[in-house]
Amino acid sequence: MDRLDEYIQQGIHGPREINPDERRKFLGTLRERVVVVLTKSQVREPGTYKEVEELMLKNKQATLFLNGNMNYSYLSDYIKLANKVGNKFSLSTNKEHDSDLGLVLAYDHAVNIEDIYISKQEKTEKKEEHNEKSVIRFFKKLF
Repeated sequence: MDRLDEYIQQGIHGPREINPDERRKFLGTLRERVVVVLTKSQVREPGTYKEVEELMLKNKQATLFLNGNMNYSYLSDYIKLANKVGNKFSLSTNKEHDSDLGLVLAYDHAVNIEDIYISKQEKTEKKEEHNEKSVIRFFKKLF
């Protein structure tokens, strides 16, 4: 009787999925398979992250999952990069849930990488350096 009920439930709701919340967050894959992620705001920045390119080159068997809910213009640089480097890519669109992640590089098996997030720190440091130079130039003009 239990198997019949399970069969009916799968017919109504589809097959059971392991960790559905985790899969929604990581664009259809599991956290344990992920090499690196970028948030949607990071993907919207002009150009591509050099760290992502380096990791794609080192992990050519991994697939690049891109958030299909985002505007294609933001994803196109990463699609071109995947084609150049030789990684497969996939647009992941979930109409019921929009992940805050814009890009996920992942394998089809567990790799258990601890630190998968890239900080925006380098770009912030460049801005601070630029601000310091602006202040120095300002004071040189005064004196």
